[in-house]
Amino acid sequence: MNILLTGASGFIGRNIATALTAAGHRVTPAARANGIDFRRMHSASDWQAHLAGIDAVINCVGIIGENGGQRFAPLHTLAPSALFQACAQAGIRRVLQISALGADETAFSAYHLSKRAADDCLRSLDLDWFVLRPSLIYGRGGKSARLFMGLAALPRIPVIGDGQQAIQPVHIGDVVATVMRCLTSPQVRQTLDIVGPETVTFADWLQRMREAQGRPRARLVRIPASLAMALARVGRYINPILQPDNLRMLETGYKADFRPLARFLGRMPHTAETRLFFSDGTDARSAS
Repeated sequence: MNILLTGASGFIGRNIATALTAAGHRVTPAARANGIDFRRMHSASDWQAHLAGIDAVINCVGIIGENGGQRFAPLHTLAPSALFQACAQAGIRRVLQISALGADETAFSAYHLSKRAADDCLRSLDLDWFVLRPSLIYGRGGKSARLFMGLAALPRIPVIGDGQQAIQPVHIGDVVATVMRCLTSPQVRQTLDIVGPETVTFADWLQRMREAQGRPRARLVRIPASLAMALARVGRYINPILQPDNLRMLETGYKADFRPLARFLGRMPHTAETRLFFSDGTDARSAS
């Protein structure tokens, strides 16, 4: 298949591109280098010339925080919706959208709301679509994983409040495996939550990351939520991940049933173990 892959240079996109190439597919990256600037691709006609000869589309574009010219509405909603509509017009039926866990009726952040708007657009079209909603993704090369690994390596681990926020991390290998299965599955028009089989607290997750680095467990530094929010208002200018909304999403916590994903994959999602913190999608797939 000739697959148009948006966001091919990002963490998820790179891993998907590697898997697609290894499986014998041709990857056509949608990037500025080939005349595609997501910030300006807001109508179906903008996409038509780029869909010639394309068999399937995977949208992996995503930002965790707004920064400079990177805004949620154009990147998460307007450009993807235009792309999906162009696919419907061009007869490209297989379309995959990488969304996010929490982009549902409970969404309150600009991040989740912008993702959900594109998800809803895709679900409204007569296509063989998949909306994939990953949880917190870990593995080699991920920006959030690097940030959390750095926090875990500190002499004292900083957490918000008591650090008991519930998370359900998923390895990048399970995200890649789901995408590959979606390309051939006859069970189309699905919204799938991509989550690991364990629900852990944020504090315990950082302790696991610390242990994976060969360090003993450390004491926690509990930062009051109000202070963390104040620090995030400044920190967002240093690292887009450090957004007040992202802290609110962490405080909310997002969980989902992993069993539908296990049925779809025909196996259990990976349980976190030391090697997986330092492996990518290809490494995990070969070890399954």
